[in-house]
Amino acid sequence: MAVAWKSDRARAALLLVVLSSGAVGLAACSASAGPGQAQAVPAVSARVAARGGRAAGASQPVVRVVAPGSTPLPVPAALAPFPGTPASAGEGAWRPAGRLVAGRAAVYTTLLVPPGGTKRAGIAWMDTSLLSARLYSGSMSPGGGPYKYTAPVAATAASSLVAAFNGGFKMADAHGGYYTEGRMVRPLVRGAASLVIYANGAATVGTWGSDVTMTRSVVAVRQNLFPLVVDGSPSARASTRTWRVWGGTCPCGAGQHGTDAQWRSGLGVTADGALVYVVGPQLTPPTVADLLVRAGAVRGMELDINPSWPVFASYKPAAPAGLAAPSNGASLVGTYLGPATFFNPAYARDFITMSAWGAAGRG
Repeated sequence: MAVAWKSDRARAALLLVVLSSGAVGLAACSASAGPGQAQAVPAVSARVAARGGRAAGASQPVVRVVAPGSTPLPVPAALAPFPGTPASAGEGAWRPAGRLVAGRAAVYTTLLVPPGGTKRAGIAWMDTSLLSARLYSGSMSPGGGPYKYTAPVAATAASSLVAAFNGGFKMADAHGGYYTEGRMVRPLVRGAASLVIYANGAATVGTWGSDVTMTRSVVAVRQNLFPLVVDGSPSARASTRTWRVWGGTCPCGAGQHGTDAQWRSGLGVTADGALVYVVGPQLTPPTVADLLVRAGAVRGMELDINPSWPVFASYKPAAPAGLAAPSNGASLVGTYLGPATFFNPAYARDFITMSAWGAAGRG
């Protein structure tokens, strides 16, 4: 999904817009390359100013941006349960999910009860050396279409689809920007938590303007609120008493009041460049952060919340190059949405696909 620049002047103008938009402050929230050589990805600095209670000058993790097609990442180690949580068989043990890529599992999943909780959350670990990311856009979020990549996932893309998951808030509530398909749909905000996708399908998570910035290799940026995990720890803002800065929760309507413990999802990146997704019921912003950190994330962000929107599905067709479909999909955990979501033409929200790198017919 390379950006088709009309001229160097157009490229320079867009970069100027992006840099200018970085001056916008955050407000409180109310509510890929195909076969062949992997393209080089510009180095992304993880040396950022002190945040989340970390003292200035303290050692900060360097986060690798993995080019699809590079050496596969090590399989993650089993996760230890949180102290004081209900025990269940197999908790924290990783299991392969989705179709194999080059004979290897590219996605592993597990279940874990968050601190202070009683219900298990789902965690997915994604090997970014074997997977290529793509941002799909909808008429509801971010709005402003039409888009080339939108629901439903086409057959050409379904032939290599391994997994897909939800994006972030509606843009009115995201307090961030959105860039895709060569268009600045909403101006990018400096300091916002950002999922960044590069032209070769590489993906990472970071703070815009410090961890990640606009380069010619960037093809998509999805921002949502502020960083939830910083330098391998929950951010200071994650545990703020005014939890509504992380989004309004259901029940909704006149006279009804939400609760901080609700369906929530989040995305992070490990130091070696793997992506980690979490989703579960009765999650608070701090416990989303705790789950991301327990799974190895050193940077993380909240994605969509409330029962109607979070969803992670993996797909395992019977044939190696078979088409992903609702019939061969599996949900990470019992979310209201399921594997059919991304194949529904009426689905109007943004989402991210993770496809087998180098597979023929990446659509």
